Amino acid sequence: MERTVVRCADGHVFSTASFPMQQADRLGPGRLVRCPRCARLRSAVPVVLEKR
Repeated sequence: MERTVVRCADGHVFSTASFPMQQADRLGPGRLVRCPRCARLRSAVPVVLEKR
C-alpha cells in the first residue's frame, strides 16, 4: 500500500497509509486524519516533495 506524506494543521509532518479520497479534487486537498504527534483529528494536506 502506498503511503502519503501529509502535514497537519499544527504543522506536524507524518506519513499515512490511509488518506481518504485522494482523487476527489472537487473537495479540495484537505482531509481529517488523526495526527500521531498531537493524537487529535486534524485537517491535513499532502506535502509536495521536492526532488533534488
